[in-house]
Amino acid sequence: MITKSSGFSLIELLVVVAIIGILSSIGVVSYSGYISGTKQKSAENAMQQISLAQIEYYSDYSEYYKGTEADPCGATSATSDAIEDALFGGGDVITKEVGYEMCIAAKGTSYIVIATSGDDKELIMTANGIVTGK
Repeated sequence: MITKSSGFSLIELLVVVAIIGILSSIGVVSYSGYISGTKQKSAENAMQQISLAQIEYYSDYSEYYKGTEADPCGATSATSDAIEDALFGGGDVITKEVGYEMCIAAKGTSYIVIATSGDDKELIMTANGIVTGK
């Protein structure tokens, strides 16, 4: 006796949909971690460029750029723009896509660069190029 199948059963379709849902949720989580990691790495690269620009600024003015006295180091778009104007001649080094705003604070005769993101992640780079995160 031969029986003819007319398609998939409802249970088989539900199992396939559940497997696809599980795989897609794993993909979304790993993609999200990848994006935040690349944004952090881009911020670290921008901080390294700032450090190199600080060396050039020091050779020109015999001091490091430290922002304005009226604006203590609170990383905002205004402080990021001020860094770009002073060190890069208005170039767009600290892009909005990175998701971090930066500022430069005086530390004795040296400086530190602080980058903060919208989700309260903070990176701090000392003048010798060591980056730490909080």
